[in-house]
Amino acid sequence: MNKNSSNTMALAPNTSNKRETVCIFGTGDFGQALGHKMIQSGYRVVYGSRSTQISNLIPKDAEVLGHAEAAQKAAIIIIAIQRQHYNFLTPLAEVLRGKVLVDISNNLKLNQYPESNAEHLAQLLPGCKVVKGFNTVSAWALQSGTLDASRQVFVCGDDVEAKQMVMNIVRALGLTPLDKGSLLAAQEIENYPLQLFPMWKFPIFLSLGLTAFFFLYCVVLDIVYTYIYEKKDFSFFIAITIPNRVCPVMALILLALVYLPGIFAAIIQLYRGTKYSRFPDWLDKWMLCRKQLGLIALAFASLHAVFTLVTPLRAFASWRTGKGIISQVLNNKTEPLDHTNAWLSDSYLALGILGFFFFVLLGITSLPSVSNNVNWREFRFVQSKLGYLALILCTAHTLVYGGKWFLSPSAYKWYLPNIYILSLIVPCAVLVVKFVLIFPCIDKRLTQIRQGWERNPKYSK
Repeated sequence: MNKNSSNTMALAPNTSNKRETVCIFGTGDFGQALGHKMIQSGYRVVYGSRSTQISNLIPKDAEVLGHAEAAQKAAIIIIAIQRQHYNFLTPLAEVLRGKVLVDISNNLKLNQYPESNAEHLAQLLPGCKVVKGFNTVSAWALQSGTLDASRQVFVCGDDVEAKQMVMNIVRALGLTPLDKGSLLAAQEIENYPLQLFPMWKFPIFLSLGLTAFFFLYCVVLDIVYTYIYEKKDFSFFIAITIPNRVCPVMALILLALVYLPGIFAAIIQLYRGTKYSRFPDWLDKWMLCRKQLGLIALAFASLHAVFTLVTPLRAFASWRTGKGIISQVLNNKTEPLDHTNAWLSDSYLALGILGFFFFVLLGITSLPSVSNNVNWREFRFVQSKLGYLALILCTAHTLVYGGKWFLSPSAYKWYLPNIYILSLIVPCAVLVVKFVLIFPCIDKRLTQIRQGWERNPKYSK
């Protein structure tokens, strides 16, 4: 009987476990959304406002008081106002002394002020414990509950205990706090929401530049050249044919560029004989954006697959097929099956399908929800070993498809090589150098360097 009673008590909700009171200065969108979320999480919320009248926008279980009276009821005060309005806090210095002030403000542009908003607040109220936090979470995300895209909350502050109190609130709201250190990190935290895809800029600009180059290159060779010398109008190639040539070329080159910085890093380490020297800044930045390059390459590969599937539906394809059939009928001659071309056609299709499969596998394992469920060795196996296998298959796919143009003089219009020839330069270079690096004599030395061996150690033991 007693055992059953204890189990029943354990399963019953603890309705008396009410959390502490938190004060929020500011009744704007974010202040309202944050207060509503905190009330749902069991906190008692009191708003400090110039107007103490209850608004329909304020959570119904919250209390609205004047700033001084509201501050006296809580040890933690969330400052949900903009920096230009901080001056009203100066007369409240005595009331706020010793309390934890959470600055959640953001600016309109990067490095808008010499010091961060949180540091400015700490200078105005030296008797308070200022903590930076919640500025990376949007009011819309708090209201709608869709926090998957902004679940991480950066927190920094000089007082360890105050910072821990704020991090406890973050956890209670179902968010993930990340301690960024002292208040000196506030500038970086405030700049974070203002950055538009910081790790995507180089991959996107590079992709746009290469895409524009290869697109114009194909227009010149396939449309302009044909129109000048053959008097044929193939301008409709712009819609399907040329994109279906540019997309696989971009996918292959970008995939090769994912693994090229690793080749450079290995060569530099072998040359220096140590891993304890920093890589050049350009190589560091390149290595940090490899994931983004790979995802953009996967997008181009996916577009290539879609364009290829719709190719038989085109009027040009139907016309060319019909023309071939009519030609055989008029000549009363059936063209025999060319087994060599049949093998080449099936081979390059099979290689393309396999390459695209491993391409997709690389993209899936790069997702946080997947990568978090595999250990480092498994992740490295997929991204490195299977990644190089995908590069080999895609390169072979291009070689089999475009190999017939390499030695054909007609393929060099205006002495310019075919686009598929250009696409093979980077991936072939990567694969050749990688093949050299895996020679046992070189791979052994590279492994020793990465394990801490140095050719000329600075300090002898």
